[in-house]
Amino acid sequence: MKKELSNNQILNLIAQGIFDKKGQNILVLDVTGINTMTDVFVIAEGTSDRHVKSLANYLITLLEPYLGLPYHSEGLAHSDWVVLDYYDIVIHLLTSELRDRYSLEKLWTAGHIVDVIIDIHSPYESTTSKSGK
Repeated sequence: MKKELSNNQILNLIAQGIFDKKGQNILVLDVTGINTMTDVFVIAEGTSDRHVKSLANYLITLLEPYLGLPYHSEGLAHSDWVVLDYYDIVIHLLTSELRDRYSLEKLWTAGHIVDVIIDIHSPYESTTSKSGK
């Protein structure tokens, strides 16, 4: 049974999940009305292939209670660019080199940046810093 969250809550959850796992340069772009494939792109970077794969696997687990499994995923085997397709939300996780090369944001300049809320003092960070570990 899927848990109900609003679209904004889902986008916040995705951004927080990427942030908590040390993903970088998170961009959420609303492309409603200018893209027929999806409504929102989430684009973020990992520091290496392994990091990108780890981010993708974490997001799949994090989002399953809310969105189920992705309709389609691509790139998990090579992991320098992973795409997780949840119909209305498509997540692109790339290494910084590939993000620079393909500049996905430039393809959708008519899209609107979505402000997401990221708690920079997430529970994971708070518990590790308070315990001194």
